[in-house]
Amino acid sequence: MTVNVATHAPIRSRAPKLALAQKLVLGAALVALGACAQQGAQSPTSPTPEAQAPTQTSVTTARPPASARTEEEFDTTSVEERAAAAAAPSSSERQLGSTVASLGDPAEPGFWLETPLVSSVTKGRVVYPGTGKSAQVELRPIEGPASGGSRISLAAMRLIGAPLTDLPTITVYAGGAAS
Repeated sequence: MTVNVATHAPIRSRAPKLALAQKLVLGAALVALGACAQQGAQSPTSPTPEAQAPTQTSVTTARPPASARTEEEFDTTSVEERAAAAAAPSSSERQLGSTVASLGDPAEPGFWLETPLVSSVTKGRVVYPGTGKSAQVELRPIEGPASGGSRISLAAMRLIGAPLTDLPTITVYAGGAAS
């Protein structure tokens, strides 16, 4: 027991109060994040002008259900779409560079990479050196320096075998869509 030297009264620890306050703040933050996730599932934000143009990936792949919770439930690509995305690269592609990629919006279906390495929507390919696997993707421009990070779709990240919770460095090619 700690005692106040001046008053000889016991000093009560603030640790229990502090721990309770931390738990309350953490709980409130988790509730707020949960509400944001629910709101995002119910009313998606309007797409950017680049993403408004219909594409093969956005037309053929359905959005996941609002009740989706696992990566399998969020990845709504078909076996045929995965096979097409895994197709051999075209000989006419050119390497754009490497980028650190994080998992993009898992509710956005298809095979895509949002990256500052392109200035307009184009077809391309990404390679994860950790597995040597690649995926044909739609390259979508985002603001930022070429050295900035990118966001990759859940389907593409699964196809190349990159860990979903990591920030893998991937190599990006343009013009690589096989027909």
